[in-house]
Amino acid sequence: MRPTYTNTFSATSYPLRLHSGEGALEQLPTELKRLKAQRAFILSGRTVARQTDLIKRMVALLGEHCAGVFDEMDKDTSLDCVVRAAAAAEAAQADLLISVGAGSVTQGARVVAILMAEKRPIETLITQYPPNAPAISPKLLARKVPIINVLTAATSAQNRGGAGVKDPKRDHRMEFFDPKTRPVALFWDHDALMTAPLSLIRTTTVSVYWRSMINLGAPSMGPLAEGDRLQAFRLAQYALENWQVVGEVTPRIAACTAAFLQNRDADEGGMRIAKNWVSRVVYAFATAIFQQHAQVGQGEANAALTPMVMRQLGGRDPQSMALIAQGLGVWRDGDPLESASEKAACELERVFLSVGMPIRVSGLNIPRESFPAILNNALKNFNADPKREFEKEKDYLMGVLENCW
Repeated sequence: MRPTYTNTFSATSYPLRLHSGEGALEQLPTELKRLKAQRAFILSGRTVARQTDLIKRMVALLGEHCAGVFDEMDKDTSLDCVVRAAAAAEAAQADLLISVGAGSVTQGARVVAILMAEKRPIETLITQYPPNAPAISPKLLARKVPIINVLTAATSAQNRGGAGVKDPKRDHRMEFFDPKTRPVALFWDHDALMTAPLSLIRTTTVSVYWRSMINLGAPSMGPLAEGDRLQAFRLAQYALENWQVVGEVTPRIAACTAAFLQNRDADEGGMRIAKNWVSRVVYAFATAIFQQHAQVGQGEANAALTPMVMRQLGGRDPQSMALIAQGLGVWRDGDPLESASEKAACELERVFLSVGMPIRVSGLNIPRESFPAILNNALKNFNADPKREFEKEKDYLMGVLENCW
């Protein structure tokens, strides 16, 4: 089976410079000069700032152009944290933000830029969910300070414009989107990537692999997206097979590259997350789980949900499931189409177990009593369900979640 090829697509390009390799961060002063930035403000988490010398190295590289450091960015990007970070960056008169970390810090930097520029209540800046109507993502028109992202682990957040923020007072995450917060430069510096512990590398690599696998199921594709998609999956497979090799940076670069290609795939007319029932439901449930339970990583949540969700919802997109199973090497032309979901689910269970990932939600060590809150959170996820289709199947989706236990 092959996807349908189309010559009708739109592609979007954004200005970006990418620096990768040993000593890549030495190009940081050059980027500041190119951007005419005078006051660069660094955002990072506590671990990388206080248990490695990476931030000190960057401060030294920036010299007099370092306006300050906020090193309290937290997992899953809490509202309190980004508000404090934005206040600190404003007080420092920052004209450039540099995020140092993986997904949470990278997304947090975007929200910091939005809060610095948009002088109105936060409620008006986030995705709106009016009753019985599609979600609305407000346009944020103010000019944003440029952002540079220095990765310590692979993340699809590295060159996007959206961000999710956790607020314990809400039953769903706050969603911000502004294409003006896409980075102007990316750094995959060897030493920076080697600061991440293996536990973080595993969960981020599994997340990248999951997205690459899901993208194989696009029933149609254009010529630009196809190359990105196939190469992303090949690199993600290599990264997952070698994530545990001590002292080796190449699998980490491979995962960063795969995540980058996934985003380029979407910009070049490829499949976004909201095209496939399995991907949509897993994405929404997984996001709700790791937002609500801080000890759970995105990779663990994806692994725990995907096989069973695929068995239950794969029949809604049989061609997509066949393409995925074919890409995984467990289905071939002539096999029954209805067998693809089960074959793919079994293979994913094998893959996830081989890297020590749970394949049921019970393996995440979260209380089953949290399922109603997880479902309510999942019902308000713009990337997964912009047309609010989940609301019509609320009871059925609760059954899907229960069966994943």
